[in-house]
Amino acid sequence: MAAIDRDKLLDIYTRTMKVARTDEKFRALLMQGKVAVMYYCVRGQELVSAAAMAALEKDDYVICTYRGQGEQTAKGIPLEQWWGECLGKVTGTCRGKGGTMHITDPANGIMVTTGVVGSGLPIANGLALASQNRGDGRVTLVSFGDGAANIGGFHEALNMAALWKLPVVFLCQNNRYGEHTAYADHTASPTIAGRAEGYGMRGVRVDGTDVFQIYPAVKEAVDRARAGEGPTLVEAMCYRMMGHFFGADFSYMPKAHLEEMAREDPLPKLRQVMLDHQFTEAELDAIVARIDAEIEAAVEAALAAPPPEPSELKKDVFEEEMA
Repeated sequence: MAAIDRDKLLDIYTRTMKVARTDEKFRALLMQGKVAVMYYCVRGQELVSAAAMAALEKDDYVICTYRGQGEQTAKGIPLEQWWGECLGKVTGTCRGKGGTMHITDPANGIMVTTGVVGSGLPIANGLALASQNRGDGRVTLVSFGDGAANIGGFHEALNMAALWKLPVVFLCQNNRYGEHTAYADHTASPTIAGRAEGYGMRGVRVDGTDVFQIYPAVKEAVDRARAGEGPTLVEAMCYRMMGHFFGADFSYMPKAHLEEMAREDPLPKLRQVMLDHQFTEAELDAIVARIDAEIEAAVEAALAAPPPEPSELKKDVFEEEMA
């Protein structure tokens, strides 16, 4: 398994806090009534996204879902452009036309954010096949939830990827609920990773709240894919510590699960890991303060930016611009 040296640990911590603080800021803006958009919180899944992005190279491709803030900000979308897109402003990565559920930024490897559950898996295969044909050495990582593992596209994509040994990593962020349905109520198989054997590919299941499990697992999968050894299905067990979407409650969750979530919060666990590796409280606080300042500046710029002009409706739609 890939080791995590002190520099890589700092990198993962920084990415994780960028995800966490962005999520917290977004929820604050929504609660204050300063913005009114659809947002899917990533609280509890920050470490999975950050560690996975830390295992990739800048040129590698990523496909994510509407709960993709973690992958998007941790992969490197500039915060001003990310916030601009989320708030529907012309400064956004898609000039304000994609919104929170359809953020795309090829310059930083975020190729597709899809609002259709599970639809990213076949798209990831297409990108991986293109890389394989070009020999460009890129790896494609596609992130999805446990609910998405039950649609036809999941099975088709894994079968094709294994057959052709595509350079793709399938990252299932199993937060134990498909929208409001508990895992045991929508899936009979005990694990998602166990399905990999049926397609002839490698499958691993790890604790997504433990940096020493999630990063090495994804890094090994990425290295195998880049070396031509084919795809890997990584199932990262994590928690969705907020409702399915912003504003949703936990009325469908048993008390025991809520208590388990609180005990397994990845943020204090990662903070303790950093302290155990001789990072000081002051150093860690300084990182968070710097990130907060970057977020504040990006939010202010996005709020002040104009929305796209009506003429934008005709742009980025057809191969040739309409008159």
